[in-house]
Amino acid sequence: MPKEAKELTALAIKNLKHSQKKQYPEKHAVGGVSGLLIQVTEKNSKSWLLRTTIAGKRRLIGLGPYPEISLKDAREYAAQQKQKIREGIDPVDERKKAKAALKAEKLRGTTFNTVLQEYLDNKLSDKGEKSQRQWRSTLNTYAVPVIGELLVDDIDVHHILRILEPIWNTKTETASRLRGRIEAVITYATVKGYRASNDNPARWAGHLKEILPMPSKIQNTKHMPAIAFKRIPQWFAYLQNRQGMSARALEFLALTAVRSGEVRGATWSEINTDEKLWVIPAERMKMRREFRIPLSPQALEILDKLPHFKDSEYIFPAPKGGMLSDMALSSVMRKMHIAQYDIDREGWVDSTTKRPAVPHGLRSSFRDWAGETTDYPREIIELCLAHDIAGGVERAYRRGDVLDKRRMLMDHWAMYLHGKT
Repeated sequence: MPKEAKELTALAIKNLKHSQKKQYPEKHAVGGVSGLLIQVTEKNSKSWLLRTTIAGKRRLIGLGPYPEISLKDAREYAAQQKQKIREGIDPVDERKKAKAALKAEKLRGTTFNTVLQEYLDNKLSDKGEKSQRQWRSTLNTYAVPVIGELLVDDIDVHHILRILEPIWNTKTETASRLRGRIEAVITYATVKGYRASNDNPARWAGHLKEILPMPSKIQNTKHMPAIAFKRIPQWFAYLQNRQGMSARALEFLALTAVRSGEVRGATWSEINTDEKLWVIPAERMKMRREFRIPLSPQALEILDKLPHFKDSEYIFPAPKGGMLSDMALSSVMRKMHIAQYDIDREGWVDSTTKRPAVPHGLRSSFRDWAGETTDYPREIIELCLAHDIAGGVERAYRRGDVLDKRRMLMDHWAMYLHGKT
């Protein structure tokens, strides 16, 4: 039989000191419970240990610090741990599970507002400035007033419906995007451990789809007002007679068929005059892919006539050197519309909706012209607009981005804008 350790008294425990003969903590048998030890460090701090065997393996279990845990309590605690081992329970494993449960419980005490702010800070950095504003605006306007102060673990489908139902039929596009954004935040919360259930109350397929009407059945997508392509050469001629950096940016936008933000954020470092290319980096593109735009002679001529400002990297800088505002190009088109309206009482409007045309509508004008008056494949036209193209030929067209064919199309478009056929 193993030799039983002498039972130390509370006074003996208090007076224990490190011998300073070793460079590591010393352990002393306490007695009273087999395997109970007191550990003394070189600085004479003390803690309780239990040396035992669990499933055939020697284990050393920490029981806590001395004097916070007294000798009497340490013996009782050690006896309890040994009883659990005899019952087939691993105290160490049990403690880990308890800590994990406590941590999970603490995480699940997090509100939607807290998770939302964390998500926006961590996940929106890869999105454009305009997209970030839209995310924050829709979530703060519609979701936060309803579920902002709720624990994210408590949010269910009834809360989501309270957010979406008031605007689903009247602001369908906004509501649909809002639903997707809430779904993304709740998915993030689940992965981070803030939410116990894997079921996302904002998901569409097999869930909200069974409750809310399909967005496509409520209202059609509102396209940006565009000038009929047959009137585009006349409009472009009027634009060329207007002065100012915003007018030149709009002229360049029309020739390249890009989005407003891509022109306003264009820098001289993106232009390769030798290869007649404008290379927009992935972080500035909606689809997060680098986009190479072949520049027509007319587009290069605009760039050649522009001054280079030492205090600004932008090709079309604002008066103070920064980027032109989102309204700068829209303002040019609005003023052109007003001036034309005074002449023909029609102005530059969309032929279907009769709404004044906007810069983004120029992409539709290009698309209509290319589709109706040229023989270029649809895939080439869509690539010129930096759109995703579907179907079996997508990979073939994406390879090398068929730059030569796109250059021919953009050259023809530039000629058409200048009144040549």
